[in-house]
Amino acid sequence: MKKKYELLKEYLVEFLKEETFKTGLKKAVVGLSGGIDSAVVAVLCKEAFGKDLLAVLMPSQFSSKSSVDDALELCEKFDIAHEIWPIDEYLKAYLQKNKDASNLRIGNFSARMRMSTLYDISAREAALVIGTSNKSELLLGYGTLFGDLASAINPIGDLYKSEIFEFAKELGVVESIISKPPSADLWDGQSDEEEIGFSYAQIDRAFYGLVEERRSKEEMIEEGFEEEFIEMLQKRL
Repeated sequence: MKKKYELLKEYLVEFLKEETFKTGLKKAVVGLSGGIDSAVVAVLCKEAFGKDLLAVLMPSQFSSKSSVDDALELCEKFDIAHEIWPIDEYLKAYLQKNKDASNLRIGNFSARMRMSTLYDISAREAALVIGTSNKSELLLGYGTLFGDLASAINPIGDLYKSEIFEFAKELGVVESIISKPPSADLWDGQSDEEEIGFSYAQIDRAFYGLVEERRSKEEMIEEGFEEEFIEMLQKRL
């Protein structure tokens, strides 16, 4: 009997092919950040599209050096065609006009500049933009509208972050990506879990009860979850 992630890989590779080819297009582009979500999607897309996949690295002056290094390591291991299109010049122009911009505004602007770049490249390549948002992020609303949440199709949209880590190991994603703390890398030292206030392991356990099993707040509290935590998740849902 095939294991869960072996079956999942087969299913998602076929899903990517079918949803792309029925549009009449044969190519795909994916933004590769050096994070685990885009790494998993890139490996799936390499299996689906082979040489017709283009990964695009879009670092800014706020990106950690490891984000580019890790993304390049993944591309080398899986022989993924890639280009680097820095967005620092866009951000410099923005910051000249918005010297008091908060981290949130800078982060959202960065995400939208990256997606604008990716869609322009997709037009050049006659390719579809493949999404990289997992189910935990989507349920939390943790993303940028018209930024990282934009895509033509999203193969990991029904996988929780906890599952992404397990899937990445099965796919052979490089250890440097698997072992790093989740981060959108939008500003120096940014951490997803610190920003949200809880770990993805905590969030996913609670979401499974609330979303998959349709449990009430009272039932979740009886299971041992804090009322404030469950109310926060319900509000974000």
